[in-house]
Amino acid sequence: MSKADGGGSEAGAGRPDAGRPFDPSRAVVSARGPLAGRRRARLQLRHGEGDRSRLTSVQGLVALSLDALSSVAYGPEAIALVLVTAGASAVRLTLPVTLVIAGLLAVLVVSYRQVIAVHPDGGGSYAVAKDDVGPRVGMLAAAALIVDYVLTVAVSLAAGAAALASAFPSLLPYLLETTLVVLLVLTAVNLHGIADSARVLMLPTGLFVVTILIVVVVGLARGHPVAGVGTAVAPHGHEALGVMLILKAFSSGCTALTGVEAIANGVPMFREPRVARAQRTELMLGALLAVMLIGIALLIRRDTVLPREGVTILAQLTAGAIGSGWPYQAASVIVAVALTLAANTSFGGLPVLLSLLARDRRLPHLFALRGERPVHRYGVLAVAAAAAALLVAVDARTQRLLPLFAIGVFTGFTISQTGLVLHWTRLRARGWAGKALVNGTGAVLTAVATAVLLITKFDEGAWVVVIVMPLLILLFARIRHYYDRIGRELRVGEIPAGRPRPPTAGRLVLVPLAEFGATISGVLGVALGLGGETVAVMVSSDEDHTRALRERWDRWDPGVPLEILGSPREAKIRPIVDHVRRAAAHDGRSVVVLVPVIQSDRPRYRFLYDQWSLLLAEALREHVPGALVCMLPVRITV
Repeated sequence: MSKADGGGSEAGAGRPDAGRPFDPSRAVVSARGPLAGRRRARLQLRHGEGDRSRLTSVQGLVALSLDALSSVAYGPEAIALVLVTAGASAVRLTLPVTLVIAGLLAVLVVSYRQVIAVHPDGGGSYAVAKDDVGPRVGMLAAAALIVDYVLTVAVSLAAGAAALASAFPSLLPYLLETTLVVLLVLTAVNLHGIADSARVLMLPTGLFVVTILIVVVVGLARGHPVAGVGTAVAPHGHEALGVMLILKAFSSGCTALTGVEAIANGVPMFREPRVARAQRTELMLGALLAVMLIGIALLIRRDTVLPREGVTILAQLTAGAIGSGWPYQAASVIVAVALTLAANTSFGGLPVLLSLLARDRRLPHLFALRGERPVHRYGVLAVAAAAAALLVAVDARTQRLLPLFAIGVFTGFTISQTGLVLHWTRLRARGWAGKALVNGTGAVLTAVATAVLLITKFDEGAWVVVIVMPLLILLFARIRHYYDRIGRELRVGEIPAGRPRPPTAGRLVLVPLAEFGATISGVLGVALGLGGETVAVMVSSDEDHTRALRERWDRWDPGVPLEILGSPREAKIRPIVDHVRRAAAHDGRSVVVLVPVIQSDRPRYRFLYDQWSLLLAEALREHVPGALVCMLPVRITV
């Protein structure tokens, strides 16, 4: 099956060569000359195309890190809520627990910088597990990340809506409607382009970071709180302060680390040099998050800040630092907006993960389709649909989602750390022992956090994750099994037996082919039967692929010429549309485009096929009206 990465938006992006004779050398890029094709491609860039549409380090911090950064609004509070069950004085232990979490954060930052270097195509823990542990563990990592990303969207939107309702009580009856409206806006922005979403988030992210730093710096400088908010509640210690309670506080506070992996998952979205930019972004995220977490924990310890009715601990610290007037209200709105927009992290990371799964034939191929902005539009829509369904199911109530939160991401953390230990042990390059020690330490800590989360949150809803993740793994396995059956029936990659009939004079018949396989002999035979000159057309994005295609074609030698079109941006629709348009305008002769379409006798499997052929046919009909576009069904029985 084809794994086309082009999208429907790329059709018609080129300009007609009016008045210029048709020259195939301008459209065909051989194995020896792709650079000219790249230069021509750059000249035709539209808004949102090319490297400029990708992320800088600062834009990456904004687009992919708001989830992790905004977690300071609930991470330290989650620690305090557990510790206060042992009495008011136990809340002071928030600082040492936070320091341990900050140490784990440092380990994770170092680890994910290594993941970025080892797996520059993105995928994070999925890529590590697939390559270094095995495909089954890779599917577990992918399922864990999908669960975490969808929950991140739902939790962020629900928490943001609740925070806004605290400042504007009239919104309280409309929490679900508010979250769905914001989800719709985020989806539209991300469909327009990831760099555009970064620009939209730049201001609220900057304001949030500055607000938290002001609260920490001013609060520590004042020496004591200047104002209080909320209704004081006398704490009643009903649990003994022991190892288990400390572990519960640690695992609850680890929710502050969700989102740390998003940068490693979204490396392909960065500008060149992608690896260096992504690693720099990961380091900036770790430093900012550690400073904010430790600063808030210091204030909680110094002032013995206890949970109160109607307000968060962060709101208490804000009032203690800058008072309870309009600056407090403004800060509350900024925090609420940041929590809401933190959902954008999933829109940046999950579509890339879904595209990798699609290329590995674990999900339908349509998730690998990408426009030139670049946007994995089907992945963005899938994130939005799943989050909307989850929000409707829980009526946008944050407390119903929190027991599920963080389990998926810590499963991914543990798998990625373990995978890197195996990677360094197998590679044994210079300094491998130190790297393996760092990753092994991280694996132990995250495994402990995962186990404690599952045990302590199982009855509160964590059992749902235990059910959903195996179902996702089963889905991945079934889809891969079906694609393998298709490949065997179509004999993808095999040289066809026999040769098609020799060409006859007449019209020009162009046959776009997605992949080299045994079925193309029959397709070319049909094309030759139409009469005229028959030419096969394929698209290649790199020199190695071009050479491999040319070598296979020459070995087969079907008597039909093959033209290989260069596509530096990996688009597979636009180059063919431009080529057909130039051919049609060359000398006025009739041009027929024969597009093969895979069709199954079983309708329930049709959604598994990519839409390359259908998108190509539609683009040709729209942008090359002089060409006759014919769809040739290739029937399969599976």
